[in-house]
Amino acid sequence: MPEQIHSQTPSEVGPAAQSDSDSPVSPLLTFGLIILSLVVLLLPTPTGMTAAAHRLIAVTVLIAGFWITQAIPLAAASLLPLALFPLLGIQNAKDTAKAYAEDSLFLYIGGMIIALGIERWQLHRRIALTVVSLVGVSPRRLVMGFSLATFLLSMWISNTATTMLMLPIVLALLQVLDESSDCAVNRSDSPLAVPLLLCLAYASTLGGMATPVGSPTNSVAIGIYREQLPLAPDVFFSDWLLVCGPIALCYLGLVIASLVRGLPGSTAADSRIRAELLRRRQQLGPLSQAEWLMLAVFGLTALLWVFREPLVIGRIELFHGWQWYFAKICGAMTGDTTLQATLLARGAVSDATVAILMTILLFLLPSGTRSSQGQAIPLMNWPTAVRLPWDMILLFGGGFALASAFEKTRLAVWLADFLQKPLQGQPAWLAVAVICLILVLLTELTSNVATVTAVLPSLLALAAPLGLDPRMLFIPATLAASAGFMLPVGTPPNAIVFGTGRIPAREMARRGLLLNLIGVPLLTAGAWLIIRPVLGLK
Repeated sequence: MPEQIHSQTPSEVGPAAQSDSDSPVSPLLTFGLIILSLVVLLLPTPTGMTAAAHRLIAVTVLIAGFWITQAIPLAAASLLPLALFPLLGIQNAKDTAKAYAEDSLFLYIGGMIIALGIERWQLHRRIALTVVSLVGVSPRRLVMGFSLATFLLSMWISNTATTMLMLPIVLALLQVLDESSDCAVNRSDSPLAVPLLLCLAYASTLGGMATPVGSPTNSVAIGIYREQLPLAPDVFFSDWLLVCGPIALCYLGLVIASLVRGLPGSTAADSRIRAELLRRRQQLGPLSQAEWLMLAVFGLTALLWVFREPLVIGRIELFHGWQWYFAKICGAMTGDTTLQATLLARGAVSDATVAILMTILLFLLPSGTRSSQGQAIPLMNWPTAVRLPWDMILLFGGGFALASAFEKTRLAVWLADFLQKPLQGQPAWLAVAVICLILVLLTELTSNVATVTAVLPSLLALAAPLGLDPRMLFIPATLAASAGFMLPVGTPPNAIVFGTGRIPAREMARRGLLLNLIGVPLLTAGAWLIIRPVLGLK
């Protein structure tokens, strides 16, 4: 269930908008979760498990229960490690607090502020309309065009915000189609309604898989990987894009093929739809200075992310990476070889460094507009930036704290040994497939971030006994946790399009079940055919 931002664009996610858990939750449910965690705490410690790990399980049951049921707000549940870890002797207060400031968290914060800037100046709407207009207006082309536009935007903007952006455009086009076919507005009579609305939800989810900033799930997973395996090969932005981008695109192709099946090649409403798209593009007018600057910052950020580290496919290095050249230049200019070595050290510069640097640049660059007092307005201001989804940010921190404790108490190792038994002697590909299937099923009912946070530490510890590089497990598992296509509650994008009243629940379940099942062999095959050769794994 990617991104618990609750059907809001980034601009809507502010303090006033975060009453997501104000809906009444049975006090019995909350009480039951507390009792369950106490029961786990009072049970005998399993053989081979440390006492601290046993207490950690009890705390994890409580936190995961609160995350899944949202008996208390996500952010509040995510703060529990700060209180319970020190009190129960799981991890001291200082180390627990440090875990909340994982580098990947600031990558997400920087990426979200840049997305807010794109949304502030309406650049995302222009990009979407342009892509759809270029593809064409026949039913099949519309599904393809909206899928591609949504996918491309969701690579950089939150899945929920992307769906909210595209939905008004789709509904306007469906209204044109309804009027031309004598169908009542807001009914599901149009054969294009279901596939066109579903393509928004599905493509936004798949676009989020393609980059580390596309979905909080990816950033959390990378952060847990770095926290638990600090000596393992790092996963850079370019690595993720090179391996997950093709997998997500293949998945998108299958989604489009399933949605366009049975659609006509053209309709009598094509000309009216083309006129509606043209009208909306004309309403935007020419690119403003703010849009040009925002486009330049966005493009530069993407380039700096992709080309920061060496670009390697298999064992062939195509490009050293700008960080290497930057270190060389700094060393030559200062004559300080220590500075050069420092800049080239692991973790010296990260994708979060780029994200925060470009975020600060947004506060410095003028937008070309002025306030009523004649003051220059920058591309970004704090009232806009403060609309970050703070509940997700704290959820990240809570997840990193759990991962740190799993490693410190060796609970991850114990769980890996426990999971290894049923998988012992089985082919590695079968283990990956089983893990992907479990996560695909779990994500239909639970938050994918919470699921990855709870499961990933054990999966990383399971890699060595299975003879696999940990990246062969955690990358497919992370992608599987986002592949919820079947139920309205599976993802916020699903809920948004289902809320239009034009998609029967049975139809979403039928189409989504097929895509869920397709995802398991696709992700398993992607691990061996894409992840393994591109990352040069044995």
